[in-house]
Amino acid sequence: MANNIWKSLKLTLIFMCILGIIYPVLMALVARSIFPYQANGSIIYINGVPVGSELIGQKFTGNRWFHGRPSAVDYNPLKSGGSNLALSNLIFKAKVEKDIERVLKENPGIRKKDIPVELVTASASGLDPDISVDAAYLQAKRIAQANGLKYQEVKDLIDRNIEKSALGLFGQPRVNVLKLNLALYDLVHR
Repeated sequence: MANNIWKSLKLTLIFMCILGIIYPVLMALVARSIFPYQANGSIIYINGVPVGSELIGQKFTGNRWFHGRPSAVDYNPLKSGGSNLALSNLIFKAKVEKDIERVLKENPGIRKKDIPVELVTASASGLDPDISVDAAYLQAKRIAQANGLKYQEVKDLIDRNIEKSALGLFGQPRVNVLKLNLALYDLVHR
């Protein structure tokens, strides 16, 4: 009996070392050598200063900027997660109605039925960095007016920042809000 316990403990320690230390370290080294940008968080730098990760949504306010999805965790990556409220929950319904009113107020002339769902609902992580192409186009008129640009300039900017489906199969075309706002900043300040 004691012999079996000792063998079990040794096997457990061996697998803990292999799967808990050696394998993760090896994978981290391989990832950093093959995909250094992604392995280090896909951080976007401007003049050597980090401005954000292209993988984590950020809160943009004001009429001059494209807005991403609402966040159930106020864009805090340490609290990643959704609200876990059901569609029938009164708090959830009130939040969505409030977000619909915000989008309608920010973008005069649009109708409630034209609002893409991701502009009024948080993602499961609360940190989704992307919006649909339709959600970006919906904001184009406001962005153009607030920045003194022509609508077509903003639409062209969106078109240049569309990220296609992975391998042409997985997911929908989308726009990364941080990258789009950085491109907008460059357009306005050139």
